[in-house]
Parts: sequence; structure tokens; C-alpha cells
Amino acid sequence: MRRNVGGSLVLMAYGHPCAVHVDPIAKKPLYHFLPATKTFSIGTAGCNLSCLNCQNAEISQRSFTKSPSYDLPPRAVAAGAQENGCPSVSYTYTEPLIAIEYVRDCAQVCREMGLRNILVTAGYATAETVRVAASVIDAANVDIKSMNDAFYRKVCGVESVKPVLDALVQLRAAGVWLEVTYLIIPTLNDTDAEFKQLAGWISSNLGAETPLHLSRFYPANELAELPSTPEESLLRARACALESGLRHVYIGNADIVGTDDTACAGCGTVLLRRRGFTVCENRLQDGKCPTCGRVAAGVWR
Repeated sequence: MRRNVGGSLVLMAYGHPCAVHVDPIAKKPLYHFLPATKTFSIGTAGCNLSCLNCQNAEISQRSFTKSPSYDLPPRAVAAGAQENGCPSVSYTYTEPLIAIEYVRDCAQVCREMGLRNILVTAGYATAETVRVAASVIDAANVDIKSMNDAFYRKVCGVESVKPVLDALVQLRAAGVWLEVTYLIIPTLNDTDAEFKQLAGWISSNLGAETPLHLSRFYPANELAELPSTPEESLLRARACALESGLRHVYIGNADIVGTDDTACAGCGTVLLRRRGFTVCENRLQDGKCPTCGRVAAGVWR
């Protein structure tokens, strides 16, 4: 939300996040970026999408003036991360790109203090906004909600997936580490054709070793009448993505043994074993597979 002050539009939420937490980095989710670390997470009220399934609707669909907030200017954000032993700050929970000035200034201070910056976003933004973000962000998890424009119109209240795909390509070109999340909603985006189209696009445009997180839907907000994603659908989506050439495909929001583990893209050796958000075993040696020596895609320390 912006207000006209002296002829200039001022971001009202600047320095006033409505959510502040310390999270495991795997919750973002990021599996190939500083694993087993904590991240200082902040989010400001509001979003430029109006997703019917939003699980954070109480803050994403409310204006800044109606949301309680913290007083956290950029230097306080960086200090909070350091005080809590977090090597990174995540801009998350709602849509950080609508508060790009705050994200930019926080991220610049964090970099000065040796911290990494993480963006968790739906990616629906102008090229200029993405350019500003890419100049200060080290890693991003971007939601692709569907490859179908009709889904974005019906469920998200915007016209097209194209700005999201363009943002991903732009972030990749800028050197930002990327992981993608796809929430599987029964009856709306859960066909094999959609899974294969998604995986094919990621492989062709971002690279086959880009991690894909297939997330289980739980009834929420205005889609409370739909069932949770069946385990069979999650496993089917993972199989389609692997068959389409992706090397790192995970299942989130569901306890399915082995689907959280990271395996070597070369020989298949399990490199990291996870249970939920916890890394139970890390066999990487200087970012390489201990069996074949292949460098694992990611930022490991």
C-alpha cells in the first residue's frame, strides 16, 4: 500500500513487517541452499495476487493499516538475523516484491554484514522490479501455480503465468540460485499433462538440476471444500517430473519417506537425508558427491 506524500508515492509498510520468525531454511522451501541453517524471516502485509487457496490470507489479503506490525528498519532486520544465529534473511509469507524498496534496502544492509538474502515469491512482477530484486538476492523460491493462464485468472485473479516465467528466466540469468514450488490442487492443476509441461519448461529454461518442490494442498480459504492432495497424485507428479528430465524433485507437506532426500545427479548416491525440515545426514564433501566426485548443484556453505 502506497500513499501520496508531497507528490511522491510512499510505501506505507516500509520498516513495518507484520510477520517476523526464525525458520529452518528447508521451510521456504530451499533444499540446495545453506542446508540445515536457520533463516530470519519477515513479511509485510499485502499481495498482488488474490489466490483462492491462500493459507496466509489473514495477512496477504489485508492492508497495512489493518495489520499489526513490528518496527524493523533495515539495520534492525540484519541485527535480528545475527542475534538469532541466522546466516540469511528471507523475505516471505506474503508477496515481498510489492515492497521492493524495503526488500532492497534490507538486503543491501544484510550483504554489508555478511548475510545472504532469500526471496520467496509468486514471481508476478515487472521486469524492472525483478531487476532490482536480482541485484541483491542470493536465492529464491518461486511459485509456479500452473502453466495454464485460465488457472491464474480463476484462482489467482491475474491474467497470465507469463510474468512469472519471465521473472524466473531473469533471475536465473542474474545468477540467483533458484528453486521452484508447485502446489498440487485436486481437480485444478493435477493432470499428468500439466506435470510434464511444468517439468519440461523448467528443464529447458532453468536447467535439469533446478530443484522442484511438489507441495501437498490442504483445504484453506475459499477452497476449503476441496480435499487434500492424495498421496498418489504427489507420487505421480514426481514420476512425471523425473521422466521429463528433472534431477531433483521433492514432495512437501507430506511425510513420504525418501522424497525429501537429495541424491547425486550423476550416480544416484544419497547426499542429504531429510525428515521434514531436519537434515539427518549430510554426506557432501566440499559440495561434491563422495562416491563419484560430481559437484552437486547448489550453494552448500
